[in-house]
Amino acid sequence: QPADEYTFIIMVIPVGDYYKGGLEPVDGVIITDFDRAAPRGVGNVKVAGNYAADMLPNMRSKKQGFPIGLYLDAATQSCVEEFSTSNFVGIDSTNKKYVTPKSSSVLPSITNKSLMTLAEEEGFSVEERDIPLDELSTFDEVLACGTAVVVTPVGSVTKFEEDGNKKYTFGKSDETGPITKCLYERVRAIQFGEDEDKFGWNYKIN
Repeated sequence: QPADEYTFIIMVIPVGDYYKGGLEPVDGVIITDFDRAAPRGVGNVKVAGNYAADMLPNMRSKKQGFPIGLYLDAATQSCVEEFSTSNFVGIDSTNKKYVTPKSSSVLPSITNKSLMTLAEEEGFSVEERDIPLDELSTFDEVLACGTAVVVTPVGSVTKFEEDGNKKYTFGKSDETGPITKCLYERVRAIQFGEDEDKFGWNYKIN
């Protein structure tokens, strides 16, 4: 049963780039033979089990040359849900849209919420909704976002199928897109105190 008492501990350590190369696009693969989290499960909370489910598929994907995996919804395998350890964001620059999945199986990300706020300031409409798999072809930028990485540009996502592989490519797949770069630089500038923190995101701890 759950413990009656808990100790809340914050540990702060310096870290390097989450992915090799820093802010450079990585190639992703759609995971079809494993599910990250089930409906009505604990996918929307920060528990170790959510990461354990990705360990084997992540190892296999890396051996294939894909440092990041993209999971679909467990019930229908038809909608985008989340990357291995990060939220999914699709950018439609033509229609000025910032699109991210809304699902009870996706972990709410404070980084994603921050990016949403900044995207709206940049004139984008923010849409939290189901994202059908085929909609991937409409995005000119895709990024994975999370606390440790802030953003990781995703240059392409491949789905392996028996009758041929399907590869979704986003913009110039070997370059970080301008919107991704803009959002990343704005978040980091606020974190480092270089830009005004008008949203009240930073707290000084004595």
